[in-house]
Amino acid sequence: MARYFQPAEFACKCCGQNGIDPQLVDMLDELRDQSGFPLVISSGYRCTKHNQAVGGARSSAHVEGYAVDIRCHGLRAHRVLEVAMLMGFPGIGVKQTGAIENRFIHLDIAPNDATRSRPSVWSY
Repeated sequence: MARYFQPAEFACKCCGQNGIDPQLVDMLDELRDQSGFPLVISSGYRCTKHNQAVGGARSSAHVEGYAVDIRCHGLRAHRVLEVAMLMGFPGIGVKQTGAIENRFIHLDIAPNDATRSRPSVWSY
């Protein structure tokens, strides 16, 4: 059971399904503890239809419940990155350009396989 998050925070914005991986939620609770401030989930689990609608990758870890996007910028984004790297999140994406309300850090626990290379860090 999550200490800091409600199931609705991870639900697909299209259909309300929630296939988020419990291990990811546990890691996010630890990230929240170590960061020292609340984490706002801007995108969690996505059904295939919603992932396609938002332009997500065909092999998106969101569809498998292995990924979240955390809305943050500036010093908070730096802290999230610092802690996530120390915790060993295998997938880290950084979107820190454009409108502040659209900036985020993507974190995932997707496995290294034929569709994606992990560990990996990328920018949007």
